[in-house]
Amino acid sequence: MANRITSQETDYAQWYLDVIREAKLAEHSPVRGSMIIRPNGYAIWESMQTTLDHMFKETGHENAYFPLFIPKSFLSKEAEHVEGFAKECAVVTHSRLRATDGGVDVDPDSKLEEELIVRPTSETIIWDAYRGWIQSYRDLPILINQWANVVRWEMRTRLFLRTMEFLWQEGHTAHATRDEAIDETLKMLEVYKTFAEQTMAMPVITGVKTASERFAGAEDTYCIEAMMQDGKALQAGTSHFLGQNFAKAFDVTYQTKEGGLEHVWATSWGVSTRLIGGIIMTHSDDQGLVLPPALAPLQIVIVPIFKSEEDLDAIEAHCKPWIEGLKSRGVRCRFDHRSQYKPGFKFAEHEAQGVPIRIAIGRRDMDGQVAEVARRDTLSKESMPTDDATLFLDGLVALLDTIQADLLASARSRMIESTRKVDTYEEFKEAIEHGGFVIAHWDGTAETEKKIKEETKATIRCIPLGGDLGAHFNDYLGLQGSTQEGTPSLAPCMVTGTPEVRPVLFARSY
Repeated sequence: MANRITSQETDYAQWYLDVIREAKLAEHSPVRGSMIIRPNGYAIWESMQTTLDHMFKETGHENAYFPLFIPKSFLSKEAEHVEGFAKECAVVTHSRLRATDGGVDVDPDSKLEEELIVRPTSETIIWDAYRGWIQSYRDLPILINQWANVVRWEMRTRLFLRTMEFLWQEGHTAHATRDEAIDETLKMLEVYKTFAEQTMAMPVITGVKTASERFAGAEDTYCIEAMMQDGKALQAGTSHFLGQNFAKAFDVTYQTKEGGLEHVWATSWGVSTRLIGGIIMTHSDDQGLVLPPALAPLQIVIVPIFKSEEDLDAIEAHCKPWIEGLKSRGVRCRFDHRSQYKPGFKFAEHEAQGVPIRIAIGRRDMDGQVAEVARRDTLSKESMPTDDATLFLDGLVALLDTIQADLLASARSRMIESTRKVDTYEEFKEAIEHGGFVIAHWDGTAETEKKIKEETKATIRCIPLGGDLGAHFNDYLGLQGSTQEGTPSLAPCMVTGTPEVRPVLFARSY
C-alpha cells in the first residue's frame, strides 16, 4: 500500500488531513463544518473517556445528563455568557415539517412559543436545575460531569480541532465557599495535566487566561497549553472558576450552618475531541498516525507471514498463548488473521493507524523461536527470542512502557527547543515567526495585548501558574528567569516599557 501522506515539510495542513484519512479517523459530513468520526477515531475517544471518567470518579464526581435544547431565555440571564456565545448559537424555531409536492418544508403552524438553543455549553440549563437541588449547606458540594455533544456555529472548521458539532465532557460543580470552588478548579486542571502528560504523552503548560481570553461568564479561566510539531500552540483543556455569576443569575442560594442565606460558588471544566487533533500533531509522522501506548485502542498487533491457510492456522495456534498472556497483563492486542490481505498491506495499514508494536512471524520464525518486533514510534525493528514465553511477553510490556516514556520525552524536548525568551518587541516579532512559545513581559493591559495580536497574530496563551514562570520553566524547560521561589521574574514590558511587569507565554495557535 503506497504512502499517500503529504510530508509535514511540504504542507503541514494537508499532512494533518492525510493522516486522518489514512488512519480512518474521521471525514467531513454532508453538513458543512461537521464531521463523521469513524470507528478508529471513536475508539481513541473511547479510550480517552475510559481514562478520564475513572479519574473524575476517583476525585468524587458523578455522571449525569442534561437536555440538548436550552430555552433562549436561559441564555439571557447571564449577560456576559450570552454575549460570549450569541454568534455561535444554533436556534430551533419550529417543531415539525410538512409534506409538499417537492418534498418537505417547515410547517408554519409549528412555530415555538420560545425558541430553543442547541447546547453550546450547559451552564444555564444545569444551574436552573441546581436551583431545585440546593437548599442547604448539606446539599453541597455537587460534583457533576456530563459526556455530551455541543454545537457552536463555526465558520472556519478543521477536523477534530474546530468543528460545528463536537464531543466533549463538561464538569459543573457547586460549592459553599469561594475557596472550595477555586480548589476544585485547580484540582481539575491538574487532572487534565496528568492525563495529557501520562496518557497522551503530551507535555503541557498550566496557567490562567487573560481577561480577553477568559470563558464568557467566568471570573478566571485556567488552561493547559500544548505545543504542536509545527510550532503552534493548542489549548487542550480549560477549567473555569465561575464565582457566583450563574448562582446569582439563576437565584441558586443555600442556607448556611449559621442560618444565613448565601449564593453558591461554581466551577465548570472540559476537554473535547480536539484532543485527538492534539495527539495527531504531537506525535505523528509522514508514515501516518503515532499513538502513545497508554491511549492506543490496539497496543500490539501480530501479523502472520504465511503461504497457505495451513500456515496461517499453525501460526495462529502458535501465537494464541501470547495473545492470552498479553491480555492477562492488561495489553490490548490482536492477531490479524485476515487472509485476503498480504502482509505488506497489513504492515502499512497498522503503521498508518498508529499501532505502537507490530509483531511479524512466519513458519521459519516459529521453528527458530524468534519474532520480528517493530516499534511504530521509531520505525525500528528487532528480532526477539520467544523460547521463554514469559520473558518475551514481559519484554513486550516493558517495550510499551519505553515507547510511552520516549514519546513524552521527545515531545518535551521539542517544546524546550521551540521556546524562546525575549526582552524587546523586535526580538519578539522575529521569534514568533519561527513558531513555538515565546516568553516575554507584558504590562497587563488589554490595549497592549490587542496590539500584539493584531501586529503579530500571536496571543497570550496563559500566565503560567505558581507565580513564577521562570521557576516553572527551570525544571520543565531548562530556562532561567526566576528571582526567588514563588515570585515572578519582573522586567519592563517589551512593548510599552512599563517597569516591573510579569512574563507571560505567547504563541500563534490553533
